[in-house]
Amino acid sequence: MAHPSGQRLSRHHPLRRRDFRLLFAGRAFSLVGDAALPAALALAVLRATGSTSALALVLGCAMVPKLLLLPVGGVIADRFRARTVALSTDVVRCAAQLSAGLQLLGGAPSLTLICLAEVVGGAASAFAMPCLFPLVAGTVPAAGRQRANALMATAESASRLAGPALAGVLVYAAGPGWAFLLDAATFAASAALLALVRVGHVPLPRRSFRADLAEGWSQVRSRAWYWPSLLAHAVSNLCVSVLLVLGPGVAVRELGGEGVWVAVAQAGAVGLLVGNLAASRVRPRRPVLVANLLCVGFALPLAAFAAAPGAGYAIAAQGVAMAGLGFLNPVWQTTVQDAVPATALARVTSYDWLLSLGAMPLGYALAPLAAQAWSPAVPLGAAALLVAAAGLAAALIGPVRRFERPPAAEPAPGPGSDSEPESEPSPGRGREPEPGPGKEPGLGKEAGAGEEAGAGA
Repeated sequence: MAHPSGQRLSRHHPLRRRDFRLLFAGRAFSLVGDAALPAALALAVLRATGSTSALALVLGCAMVPKLLLLPVGGVIADRFRARTVALSTDVVRCAAQLSAGLQLLGGAPSLTLICLAEVVGGAASAFAMPCLFPLVAGTVPAAGRQRANALMATAESASRLAGPALAGVLVYAAGPGWAFLLDAATFAASAALLALVRVGHVPLPRRSFRADLAEGWSQVRSRAWYWPSLLAHAVSNLCVSVLLVLGPGVAVRELGGEGVWVAVAQAGAVGLLVGNLAASRVRPRRPVLVANLLCVGFALPLAAFAAAPGAGYAIAAQGVAMAGLGFLNPVWQTTVQDAVPATALARVTSYDWLLSLGAMPLGYALAPLAAQAWSPAVPLGAAALLVAAAGLAAALIGPVRRFERPPAAEPAPGPGSDSEPESEPSPGRGREPEPGPGKEPGLGKEAGAGEEAGAGA
């Protein structure tokens, strides 16, 4: 449902707020470097070692510490200021990428040192990822958050479109090490901008780390509409990982060649951007229900690759599915920020990231085994049925269907605005169904969903 107060929201656009402008600019800088890095990393490792096993080792070195430390990162971001934690992780990641870049430019890169840099970068990401939701919630009042989240998502989608081309230019013109140096420079720029951002912080009462960790988990499990959604998103990421592993082979063998997979990827990037732009203007009344139903859209490309009826179907299906994800992510993120108390937002978000990201390696491992035992069509078709069943099952749950977003109030401008005093954002006001028998009333609500690798699907 379109938001009825579009004119009021336009007068209080998030980019009119100084602190969000700085946050957005820093995020946009770091996304450019991040988008160029995957292709450059793959080519750098293959050039240095000629081994896909070495590439898998490097990728694992980044992923494993990230998964292990995400709940810890959530506690740290809630206990201390999210801005301080995010700034510190930018500095650490800048140093890690600078080290890797210099190694590659030296002409005789050490696989051990590159792996070490990826371990450090992955660990820092575990502390950085839970900070994003509190940073947006702390710089933009509730009425402008969906537009703010859509702007952040649009910047990410644009970087995904430009990143591979930028990586290609850097790798072939100067060498992959320069892509790492670019990423280091963008982290440095992000840290410098974050140092200027003012973000409200609600301190936690003094207690043990274990108690903070347990409280975050209790807020996850106490929400009868949150955890089914989180499981549906994890299943969606699991199924998407099957497509990422098996899709390129099907495209090459049965749909017309490598160019088809490139077109599928580009259609997905364009669809993601279109969904982001739509999310800046449309506010669904039942956002949790919409988020789960949009997960069902990933059944389309999975079914298209399983049946392989033609390249056009696969390209269109991926564009539609990713448009749904582009809309889903800002809507879900805004629901989280509005509904979760500021004191628990990072911890709840970290559990969402953990399940969303943790599901993908399982798909990476199982998809090739299933394809070898039967054929690629079997795991792709099974994944299509599974993602559709997970999204529809979550949508049938009463608290998921009934959760309604409160109407956005007129934002009160302030030090974050270019003109007037700011009122602190007031999370925790989403309309949630009463907990059923045996469910304690929860203190918070929901975490962001993963992207194709991360929050939302």
